[in-house]
Order: sequence, then structure tokens, then C-alpha cells
Amino acid sequence: MPKLKTRSFMPKRIFLEMHNLKNPFTGFGQFNLHLLRGLQACNDPDLKFVVHAQDLKPLKEEFGDFFDYKYYMGLRRYDWAQIRKKYDLWHSVNQNTKVEPKRDLPYVLTIHDVNFIDEISNDLNHPRNLRFKEKLARANAITYISEFAKQSTHQYFDIPKVPEHVILNGNPSGELLDLSNYMPQTDIHGDFLFTLGDFWERKNFHLLVEMLTQLPDERLVIAGNDSRTYGDKVRETIKKHGLEDRVILAGRVDDREKQFLLANCKAFLFASLREGFGLPPIEAMKFGKPVFLAHRTSLPEVGGAVAYYWHELEPTAMAEVFQEGMADFNTDPETKSKAFEAQAAKFEWNTAAAQYIEVYKSLI
Repeated sequence: MPKLKTRSFMPKRIFLEMHNLKNPFTGFGQFNLHLLRGLQACNDPDLKFVVHAQDLKPLKEEFGDFFDYKYYMGLRRYDWAQIRKKYDLWHSVNQNTKVEPKRDLPYVLTIHDVNFIDEISNDLNHPRNLRFKEKLARANAITYISEFAKQSTHQYFDIPKVPEHVILNGNPSGELLDLSNYMPQTDIHGDFLFTLGDFWERKNFHLLVEMLTQLPDERLVIAGNDSRTYGDKVRETIKKHGLEDRVILAGRVDDREKQFLLANCKAFLFASLREGFGLPPIEAMKFGKPVFLAHRTSLPEVGGAVAYYWHELEPTAMAEVFQEGMADFNTDPETKSKAFEAQAAKFEWNTAAAQYIEVYKSLI
């Protein structure tokens, strides 16, 4: 009897547009990196991922040949230089990219926020909004990183009749590092409060500095890229109130330094006006720290019932909430810490990655 010829199995090729990996310390960069780690952990044999990024060396060092790679060039945003190769699915991992496929193929769009409506223009005919509407029209499925991101997108834009999914982010500090012999780079001694984020005005770091004028016994460490223009405003606020000895700008910090600061801070503060999700508070809760959040946008989804909230973003009122929150936390620190840890445990990158894989397979 003649042998039947068997067709070799070829996994479906998923193109991941991830140019924001070039800024790994930003929210977009963290999202991209941890999604890759989650996809690797899921290790689905039916799929092969192609990562579109600029700095490929660290990716290859971490992930090896688990992923295929395609070098990012800015020219690819232009029509004549668009990627023509046929993939089984294209995932626009960040809604701000200008890079699009030349071919018509299944297309997933992830929306983190529509902050550009407030920060650039609410004119829907503005080029930034027109580009976003084009991405919406192209999408065969849309994922959102929070219910708030979905709600706000629907508020401003007409959404096509395609499947929509809310896939919550995971915790960037899911793996706790060994810090037993670690010497911190930040010059800090004794108790301190901590905040972390990219230096944009909406993060409200200057407001936290002003709050410190009402809390004479507290010190604050702010980590993030303070070389941005907004960093000057924060420095001016520190100088204006004579707080040079109580506020430390730590600059960008790596994972070990970040985890050291989270593990040793007295509390974590996050007064951001606009967040599509808000990763840093989850990292702080992982360490059982009391977390104080602005009651804005997606942050109540992150903090749940355990976080302390600022409903009024004014220094005196914020200081009162902080004092009341710390008094509540200190009534039973062990139980309260466990409640924060339990809230953080709800956010897991492997779970998120598995949900993205389900979306991919539903389209191919």
C-alpha cells in the first residue's frame, strides 16, 4: 500500500508592530516587553510571532529564536515603503503607530487610551484623529487595556461592528528579584514615599511636591525621565517650596532599583490625571504597599476597593487623605498589606497573553 504524503505543519505568522520597544521605561514600552514575555510563556505551537522593533540585540539576547524579528525603520510609515510581505495577522500593539501593512490582512488594534483628544486636539478632522479613525476602520478586532479605555474610545469615535475585547494588563513586577545584597543607586535614608512614571504634565508630580508642604515629616522619591520639559516644572516647584532636601529625582531606574524602591517605600503615590491603565500602582501593591491614587480614568479599576483615593486634587485635601489612609493602614498593617497583594494578583501577564492568543486564533 503506498504511503500517504503528509503535509508539513506551518504555524501561522503573527506580525507584532512594536516600535515602542525602543523606550522600554515608558508605559508603552513596558506593555510591549511584558506581552512578549507572556507570549513566550504561553508557547503556542500554532503561532509564530514576528517582532517589529528597532533595537533587536537585547530582544535576541532575552528571547533567542523564539521570535522572528524585522528591523524597524521610520521610512516604513510612508506608503511606498510599507511592509508588503504577507502575514497571517497584523497586530498594531500600540494605537499611536504610523506603520501599517501594505496588504489587506486580518488586523488587531490595541487601544491604550485616547488621551490625544485632550492633549492634541478634540477636532476629529485633526490629522492625529484621522489617522486613528483609519486604524479603527481597518480593524477586524479591537482590544482595550481597560474598561475605561473602551468607554472613552466609544465616547469620541464611531466604532466599527467588529469583536471588542477588554484584556487587562499584567504586573510588570511579577517576578520578585533577589535584592539581599543590592546597593541602591538612589541616595535615600529612612522612610520615604515613592512615585514612578514618565515625565508628562498629566502625571501631576508637581502636585505631589506641593502636597509635601502639608506633610513636614515626609520625603518623596520620584523616578522617571526628568530630562523632559516637564521635569523643569517639577524642579521649579521643589525649589519654590524649599524642598530640595525632601524630594529626590531618581531619574530612570532599572528593574532592580525600581523593586528596591517599591519594597522599601512607606507608601506609593499616583496622582495622574489620565491613564489608560496605570501599571506602577499594581507593582506597588505586589509589595503590599498602601497605594494612593487619583480617582480618575482607569485608576479605580486598578486599585479596586483597597486603594486610597484622592477625589479632590488639591494639596491640602490630598494631605488629609494621605494621613487618614496611613492611619487606617497602620491599624492592621499585615492584613492591609495582604489585601493589596491580593489586588495585585488579579493582574497577570501570562493570562493577558493567552487572551491575546485567543483573539488571534479567532481571526485566522
